[in-house]
Amino acid sequence: MSIKRNTIWNLAGAGVPLIFASFCIPFVIGRIGVERFGVLTIVWVLIGYFSLFDFGLGRALTQRISSALARDEKQEIPDIAFNGIIFTLLTGLVGGLVLAVLAYPLAYHWLNISASLQADACNSFLWATFGILLTTVSNGFRGVLEAYEDFRNANILKIALGIANFVTPALSVILFGNDVTTMVIILVLFRLLVTFLYYLQVEKNVRVGWRQRKFSIHTIKDMLSFGAWMTVSNVISPIMVNFDRFFISNILGGAMVAFYTVPFEIIVRILILPMALTTTLFPRFAATLENDRSSARKIYVSSFKLTAAVLGAVCLVGAFFAKIGLTIWVGHEFAEKSTLVCWILLTGVFLNGMAMVPYSLIQASGNAKTTAQLHLLELICYVPLLIWMIHQFSIVGAAMAWSMRVLVDFCLLSYFSMKIFQKM
Repeated sequence: MSIKRNTIWNLAGAGVPLIFASFCIPFVIGRIGVERFGVLTIVWVLIGYFSLFDFGLGRALTQRISSALARDEKQEIPDIAFNGIIFTLLTGLVGGLVLAVLAYPLAYHWLNISASLQADACNSFLWATFGILLTTVSNGFRGVLEAYEDFRNANILKIALGIANFVTPALSVILFGNDVTTMVIILVLFRLLVTFLYYLQVEKNVRVGWRQRKFSIHTIKDMLSFGAWMTVSNVISPIMVNFDRFFISNILGGAMVAFYTVPFEIIVRILILPMALTTTLFPRFAATLENDRSSARKIYVSSFKLTAAVLGAVCLVGAFFAKIGLTIWVGHEFAEKSTLVCWILLTGVFLNGMAMVPYSLIQASGNAKTTAQLHLLELICYVPLLIWMIHQFSIVGAAMAWSMRVLVDFCLLSYFSMKIFQKM
């Protein structure tokens, strides 16, 4: 299957929704205000973060099924698929329950949200629990599709959900007013539809009666040997990527979140470029590391060079047009407060994108333990640094702390990826 074609589909899956975001975000901010929009962005983060309670099974499904296909052991796949999906369902329920318990303190105590908005925020977080369950199960289904390199259908559904993520809040504002809870309810209903469509695509790929298989502790343990360490990365990595806005809200107030989140959410979308490539590479790495390591090395080197060239050019253009772009898009106030943040984050995004290539290789080799241990070490150093820099330099300090962390991440991942090829 073509790496180029699959990468294009992955780019479309991540990029097409941004076209809708560019129109919908300014509209929604203008209608509901900066703080309500800040609550909405926190809901997006919570759904994305707590859905990672799949304990790494989404990525484990891709790695295990890809390896089985490379070994021509297709008879194992229905058991792997069934047990992986059932486990993501159970853990999604756990993730939803955890957020349900945390919804009240998040809204009323921890996030420094205005009193008039706290009830709406709490209800939004409670409805987001259903989004967690649906997203977790969808991650499992998507893991199966990516193992078969069925990126076309996986990304058509991702495009639909991505568009809905930005369009449904705008439609909700028009039809029902500025209630954030209503926006979240509509988004959850759309996620339910997409999850069902993912299920239909898995049926077409696996074919053999995978739904009639029995729950197997042995199969789950085998995947968890990979997925448990993946879970450590899945829990820690979003903290380091997204939770800076929670600290900003707590330290500086909810109104400051948007001045950081809006440029961050746009700039971080640049990562769709390396992410599209490395998502395509993951099953390919898993297969070639199984039986053709020299090919894996060639793919790695060429992918690293391509990522550096493309990402570097995009980040330089972004830095040049940052201020004028923010002024045109969301106004002079945002441009004044967020331009320096943009420049710093663009540096971090370049390093973060480069790190995705060795990250994908290490995990495709089945060695999720290494990335998990690195992330744990980074977290211990990053959180106190982040808090101190926010106190000292406001949202600029948050951007600096994030970029310093990804620099360390890039260096360490590059070192350990080279050790894989030294074993050849």
